[in-house]
Amino acid sequence: MSKYLDANNRAYYAIFHSMRAILALDGADFKKHSAVISFFRENYIKTGYLERSLSDIIGRAGIVRNKSDYEDFYIASKDEAEEQVNDSRLFVKDYIPTILRSTKSRCTTTTPPTYIFAPQTSTPKYTAQ
Repeated sequence: MSKYLDANNRAYYAIFHSMRAILALDGADFKKHSAVISFFRENYIKTGYLERSLSDIIGRAGIVRNKSDYEDFYIASKDEAEEQVNDSRLFVKDYIPTILRSTKSRCTTTTPPTYIFAPQTSTPKYTAQ
C-alpha cells in the first residue's frame, strides 16, 4: 500500500537528515547520500562513539527506501513499515540526543569538507493503522 511505501521513505529521511544535522555540527555536508552515510559511519560509529547496530539500521533503511521509491512492483507491508519507523525513532530519539549533549564534536578528521546547504523543514509523520 502507498502509505507503507511513504512510511519507509519518511523513516529513511528522518535518519538521513539527523545524520546531516550532526555532520553540520562538524562543519561538514555532502551532496550525495552515500557520502553523508560514509562520513557518519566513519566518524561516529567506527570510532566507537555510537553503537555498531546503528550502521545496520542505516543500511536497512536505505535498502528499504530504495525498494519503496524505485521498484515499480514493490509491495511494502505494514510490519516492514512499522519496523522502519521504529528504527528511525530509535535513531532520532535515543542516539542523536547523545551527540547533541556532547560538549564537543566527535569528528576525527581535522579538516572536514564544508558545503553550504539549505536545511529542509519537512517533518516525517507516520501512524500505523
